[in-house]
Formats: sequence, structure tokens, C-alpha cells
Amino acid sequence: MKLELPEHKKLLYQMTIPIRWGDMDAMGHVNNTCYFRYLETCRIDWLSAAGGVPDPKGQGPVIVNAFCNFYKQLEYPGDVLVKMYGSDPGRTSFETWGTMERADQPGVIYAAGGATTVWVDFPRQKSLPLPDWMRALVS
Repeated sequence: MKLELPEHKKLLYQMTIPIRWGDMDAMGHVNNTCYFRYLETCRIDWLSAAGGVPDPKGQGPVIVNAFCNFYKQLEYPGDVLVKMYGSDPGRTSFETWGTMERADQPGVIYAAGGATTVWVDFPRQKSLPLPDWMRALVS
């Protein structure tokens, strides 16, 4: 099964993350939980670069659904190139998608996943309309 990204996706950000020895499991490949960490790291770096760091006393993004499909095994040593895409801004939410490939094997997708993100007022624990600047980023 191959992840199909929406046609209207927009490349938001990309970064290279080193595979750490401790990312591997007893089977000698990167543990499945680390792929979610790679996606999270890229998403947080993108949000930071865009000026959207969550403010616990204010508002920001919350992940309400996340998934990952695994196609090939990543192994230490190496670097993972994570590409983050955005799509489908709604009233309060948007989608992010990420692909992961080895930096030394460009174009070969090892895993791909995504997350549904909702913009919230943290103190009130209520969703808010997406700010215009965030909508513009992911549109």
C-alpha cells in the first residue's frame, strides 16, 4: 500500500535528522515509534520557523490524529530527509503529510505519514478558527 498525497498538497518544510543508534530496536532497524518522532520534529521545526510555536497560555495547534505507513526499514547509521506538506485547511483544522527517505538515497520513500491538526485555545480547551497567516501557509 502506498500513501497517496493529495494533489493540492504544498511543500512546507524539509529537514535532515540523524538516525541515532538508540533509535534501533532489537531487530536492528529503526523502531516504529521513532518515525512518529521524526515527523513531529519536522512539524515543530516548521511551526517554529513559521512563528507558530504553541503558547500554553494562548493558542496553537493540537494533533488529533496521526498515522504512518512503513515501506522500507531505516537503519543506523544514516540521515533521514523528512519532507512536510500541508493541505486541506478547514475552518479550524488542516492536514500535514510527511515523507521520509534516507538522505543518501533521494527519492526512495522509506515511510510516509500525516496528522490532522486543530487550532485551539489552550486555556479554554476549545477549537478556534485557523488564523489567516496559518491558512495562507497551508493553502
